[in-house]
Amino acid sequence: MADQQHWLITGASSGIGRLAAERLQQKGHRLTVICRSQQRAEQTLSWINGDSRVLLADLADLDQVEAIGRELNDQGEAIDGLLLNAGLQYAGHRQVRRSAQGVELTIAVNHLAHQRLLMDLLPLLHQSAAPRVVITASEVHNPASGGGRVGRPADLGDLSGLEQRSEMVNGEPPFDADKAYKDSKLCNLLMGRHLARLQPQWPVICWSPGLVIPRSRDGFFRNSREANPIGQALFGFVARDLLRLTERPERAAELLERLVLDPAMPQGFSYWSNELLGPGRHQFACTETSAEAADDAKAARLWQLSEQLVK
Repeated sequence: MADQQHWLITGASSGIGRLAAERLQQKGHRLTVICRSQQRAEQTLSWINGDSRVLLADLADLDQVEAIGRELNDQGEAIDGLLLNAGLQYAGHRQVRRSAQGVELTIAVNHLAHQRLLMDLLPLLHQSAAPRVVITASEVHNPASGGGRVGRPADLGDLSGLEQRSEMVNGEPPFDADKAYKDSKLCNLLMGRHLARLQPQWPVICWSPGLVIPRSRDGFFRNSREANPIGQALFGFVARDLLRLTERPERAAELLERLVLDPAMPQGFSYWSNELLGPGRHQFACTETSAEAADDAKAARLWQLSEQLVK
């Protein structure tokens, strides 16, 4: 077994995050898992073991995220890595939802909460001999990808909407929950890119697992199922069972474990995508992001605006 590492993980109460966390535990690593509710915490406590622990914080409330960071810094224990995996999507809903601080919920949870957590925990990462950050993004950040071509494409514009707390990051209505998700994943990549400029000696890894549709009613698509249960069930059946366009959750968890533990991961920013080659066939490789996700100036501006919003 490799030396024990301490990883802080969001989004590990279900889906790929939970499967990857269980794999990390089996290899003897120590986890701090952030859960958004007492119910989620109790579910996580049913499988977590050893020196690992669960902390409560709803990522939709930056005050709770700040409290977690303060608690961990007060304890002063080194963190070897952050796995920022939590993700929210409520495509199909027409009514905008907002965080406790009044920001559109997808951007607040998927991006702002993670940047706040990352910023607060930098001192603990610096205590590690070999820190790294792994961020779950998505191919839909790229308008040229299969998923990115469906519906309105990701586009952050001049970020004026984020600055003004508008419904959309680019400031252009109408509200579109699917586009908000794509935009949040683009923000994840830009956040990772700027972090790598601040900490060039660290591996900062963003990745896309491909389309993963589990058979359970829980997990990533739970909010979208509320808006269109029949349509979502049909989509899942066609994509997963007929066309075989999806990736198995267990395989996606294996890929995530590799990104977390592989000592050969390069320093600096990298983006790994589980590209669909054909029915039932994927290729996982380091690849290029979209042009917008490679914009260093936009990454710096996004970091600056986000820092203002979360402080």
